[in-house]
Amino acid sequence: MAKLSLQLKLGQSLTMTPQLQQAIRLLQLPVLDLNTQLEEALETNLMLEQDEPAEQPAQESDNESDSTEVVAGEDFDSSDWEDIYGSGRKGEAAPVGGQLPQIDLPDTSGQSLQEHLLWQLQMDDFSPREAAIGETLVDYINDDGYLIESLESILSSMPVDTGVQLDELEAVLARVQQLDPAGIGGRSPGECIAIQLRQFDPSERARDIAIRIAENDLELLAAGDLVALRRKLGVSDADLDTAIVLIKSCHPRPGSTIQASTAQYVIPDVYVRKQDGRWIVEVNRGGSPQLKVNQAYADLLRGNGEHSTLRTQLQEARWLIRSLEIRHDTLLKVAMSIVERQTDFLEHGEEAMKPMILKDIAEMLQMHESTISRVTTNKFMHTPRGVFEFRYFFSSQLKGKDGDSQSSTAIRARIKRLIGKENPAKPLSDSKIVKLLQDEGIKVARRTVAKYREGMNIAPSNERRARPAHH
Repeated sequence: MAKLSLQLKLGQSLTMTPQLQQAIRLLQLPVLDLNTQLEEALETNLMLEQDEPAEQPAQESDNESDSTEVVAGEDFDSSDWEDIYGSGRKGEAAPVGGQLPQIDLPDTSGQSLQEHLLWQLQMDDFSPREAAIGETLVDYINDDGYLIESLESILSSMPVDTGVQLDELEAVLARVQQLDPAGIGGRSPGECIAIQLRQFDPSERARDIAIRIAENDLELLAAGDLVALRRKLGVSDADLDTAIVLIKSCHPRPGSTIQASTAQYVIPDVYVRKQDGRWIVEVNRGGSPQLKVNQAYADLLRGNGEHSTLRTQLQEARWLIRSLEIRHDTLLKVAMSIVERQTDFLEHGEEAMKPMILKDIAEMLQMHESTISRVTTNKFMHTPRGVFEFRYFFSSQLKGKDGDSQSSTAIRARIKRLIGKENPAKPLSDSKIVKLLQDEGIKVARRTVAKYREGMNIAPSNERRARPAHH
């Protein structure tokens, strides 16, 4: 007889309000795409209107950007966020006139959905075995974000000697389904939307009703047969309205939010500058329309039980405005955390880059790794050293002889420096580079040096050797 046992497993989970779910979806968008969505919302939702800020004297105007300072070398406590957001802005004022320059820069960060998922497997807290199984699953996820083969079929295609069982494959799929974008790895539209809905806070009104609709009754909803849907579920009009808004806040094709094709130009999301010995982080808000609820229409609905469509639009308008606030705050939090951890890079360059993975920032801000992945994708930071995508600052680590961790980015920079200074007549072999790095306190395998060198499109030593000139 099988022996039953009870196990307690601790893990990190994420529950979100609908506003946070929507804000995280908006976080994925570059500034130009965000503007397109906001303009569309203004056109289709009667309850939204553009908030035209009142004219202010130039020296007091601060409506285009927010700035918060990060002091190099000081301990950075995530509990300070409440102070930052609860009592107004800290730090230096925005530049004179309050408006940051709108700089259009080439965007070379194009990445496929598969590359985006594989990057998360590397930077998230997956064991090597889980990551290997996850890579297999990612191969079967299409551009819309759906798993296109059954787990049984995928299992049958895996080598027998891996020893993977169906329950292990299901467990890793559950973890892959928590990656960014939300809803990835669903095997049907219902499962895709249900994955996103389950990230909402369990106490959220009508959340469970929305999940039931997603799993069992999407066809009724798509057909617009709300009478039959309400009768089948046995719920009130108000709860059904709320459930529908929840479902509409989800993305039916999450993979389509990640595109390999790049925009021709990008607008930096944040600006980082040093002033009086302090690093200042400023969020660029100048390029997006500011929204507010159309109060005249909202007043007409007060106490009026009719006009369910307008009531739904009012709820959507309030969520969108709150979602934009959350997007802005989250962007600033993550940017500040990155600047705090990578101050040495800003001061000294690539060789001073510190190792950093998604989990580091997630724990610092008490967020989920998938949320950090969303924030760091297609978001750009304008620094004195150039313009970088947020995710550029993340890299794996290698241990030095003294036990200190070294960033793979820093090691690449050192390899590039050593090769740049070599004698063209006697170029450095990979083995010699290993020895020189060891002399600098960095223990690294020869095959790792070769991998990094090839990744930088640097030829091997025999091809770099300069030929003697003929006389």
